Amino acid sequence: MATTEEKSIMVVGIEDNQHSFYALEWTLDHFFGTSPSLFKLVIVHAKPSPASVIGLTGLGSVEILPSIETDLKKIAARVVEKAKEICTAKSVNDVIVEAEEGDARNVLCDAVEKHHASILVVGSHGYGVLRRTVLGSVSDYCAHHAHCSVMIVKKPKHKS
Repeated sequence: MATTEEKSIMVVGIEDNQHSFYALEWTLDHFFGTSPSLFKLVIVHAKPSPASVIGLTGLGSVEILPSIETDLKKIAARVVEKAKEICTAKSVNDVIVEAEEGDARNVLCDAVEKHHASILVVGSHGYGVLRRTVLGSVSDYCAHHAHCSVMIVKKPKHKS
């Protein structure tokens, strides 16, 4: 019989780039550096589908589907492993790490629903308006569609 209150869930979205890993480290430092933390941590990586990658490369790419799938699985495994290593280095051991196939915007919003998260943390590439408009922004999408608070962690620009 549990007598303690359930912790709120924090979902952190990660991908294979420095901005995501910075956001994870910043989150661990600011929310999990004190004991006990107020949150249960769930880290989610969205693995693109091979079809979406082939869509970017053009027609005639079906024959390379198996190698693309293999590469995407290797990247996902590397991202998940690096997230676990960062958590271990910061003494955060009570963590769930998931890799789900799909568009990051949908995967993260779905993870919020699945885990009943109270906050979603994402990194920011720092793209300008034009590039964000053309490529789309995961953080903008999540800020408008996730059913929880969304925190966007930006990596500080280094002054030369």
